[in-house]
Amino acid sequence: MVITGGIFWWSTTRKKDRPPEKFKLLRSAGETQRRCVQKTDENLFVYFFGGAFVPLVIASLVLLLVIRLPKRLVPVGAAVAVILFLLSTVCAVIVLLRFLSRRRNDLLGYLGERAAAEWLEPLKAEGYRIFHDVPCEGRKKNFNIDHVVVGPTGVAAIEVKTRRKKKGREGYEEHVVTYDGQQLVWPWGEDRCGIDQLLSESDWLRKFIYNRTGLRVDPKPILALPGWWVTERVVGAFRVASHKMVPKIVCDWKPQPLTPEQIDLISRQLDERCRDVED
Repeated sequence: MVITGGIFWWSTTRKKDRPPEKFKLLRSAGETQRRCVQKTDENLFVYFFGGAFVPLVIASLVLLLVIRLPKRLVPVGAAVAVILFLLSTVCAVIVLLRFLSRRRNDLLGYLGERAAAEWLEPLKAEGYRIFHDVPCEGRKKNFNIDHVVVGPTGVAAIEVKTRRKKKGREGYEEHVVTYDGQQLVWPWGEDRCGIDQLLSESDWLRKFIYNRTGLRVDPKPILALPGWWVTERVVGAFRVASHKMVPKIVCDWKPQPLTPEQIDLISRQLDERCRDVED
């Protein structure tokens, strides 16, 4: 592997070739999740290789020390080697399971954002501009807005949460989630998954547009739940809907008309922010 890597590096350096230009592409739907899945796939071999051989290496090193011990201590040393082998194996299994679970969840999130993006695509024919995975800076850590739509009826900030269906409580349908005005009622319980995050993202986008353009625009916060039948008992400061209903909400809910010039001005700021894909 070292020899092959060295030959490849030498041959590519010797050619002195380069791309025709330094490409900076717009972020695609689920760009952050795609990068997470890609990084996981790149590390897959390392995790499996390490999980398989680290326990063996630990046990072997201990046994090498054991053979130098007095004979009466050899059984004790061998027992220690076995215990360390078992403990390291358990640790390796736990790490691998978490690693695979994280990849599984990242892939699901990526597919959910792609699904939402496909339903937003027809809005382009009606004069809307769509930006995916918009990078943002927060006080404690950076984050991203899954989709931002800019068009004749205003600006929308869309957060996508893709959750698996599972067995629910008695009396609750397994495919239905309800927003009761305070929280999301899932078949298995209640939480505020994505709500606070959505409101924070919408506030950041409002300030960003004002600071960059001087326009006072109130983005419409929309929480999209792909694959779920969503019921809203209360319609308040934001909307909760299936990803298939998001385009209609973008067009019809709380319209804040923008002129073509305003649409172009806001879009240019978002375009500049999202154009950072080089790999």
